[in-house]
Order: sequence, then C-alpha cells, then structure tokens
Amino acid sequence: MNITLWIIASVLALAFLGAGAMKLAQPQGKLAASGMGWAEDFTPSAIKAIGLAEVLGALGLILPAVMGIATFLVPVAATGLAIVMVGAIITHLKRGEKQMAVINVVLAALALIVAVGRYSTWAF
Repeated sequence: MNITLWIIASVLALAFLGAGAMKLAQPQGKLAASGMGWAEDFTPSAIKAIGLAEVLGALGLILPAVMGIATFLVPVAATGLAIVMVGAIITHLKRGEKQMAVINVVLAALALIVAVGRYSTWAF
C-alpha cells in the first residue's frame, strides 16, 4: 500500500506543481487564451493564490515524507488539494465544462486516497 500511495502522491505532486507554477508565472489573459477560460472569472490575485496553494500542496505531498520531518503534513496537503479540486469542480460545472470537471473529480479522488492512506498509522 505504501508504494501505491507514493506513486499516487508523486503523480499528483507533478500535476499540481506544473499547474500551480503556470498559474503563478503567467498573466490572467494568457491563461484564459491558453484554454483556461475559467481564469476570466477570477481576479489575478485569486489565480495567484490558487497557484500558490497548488504548488505548496504539491511540495507538501512529497517533502515531509522524504525528509521524515512533520510527516503529518502529507495528509494535510492532500486534503487541501482535494478541497481546491472541489472548488475547481464547482467552477467548471457552473461554466458548463463537464470534461474539465471530470478531470478535477479524478484528481480530488486521488488526493483523498493519499489523505486517507497517510492519515492511517500503517501507511508510513
């Protein structure tokens, strides 16, 4: 089970690190033009906050466990990312973007698997 959780956490970390870094590095207009139409519905500072949450969540999935310091942060980060995905699901459904909502449901489910697996005492 531990190996499975590491694989899921690593995939999630890569996905959220990339997505978050993009939100932090690119302006709102460029994000909207690149297919992230939802960005038009948010302020630039809100987009940066979402990006920062995703980057910090990605780091929180991996670094505490690798370093063996404050490992309780791994399930906290996974839970936080699942919450971010709930917001993304709501946003995409409001915009009628069902395919994007499905992707967010999958990401949220994977984050919850990591959270539940890492909250248990046998996972580390």
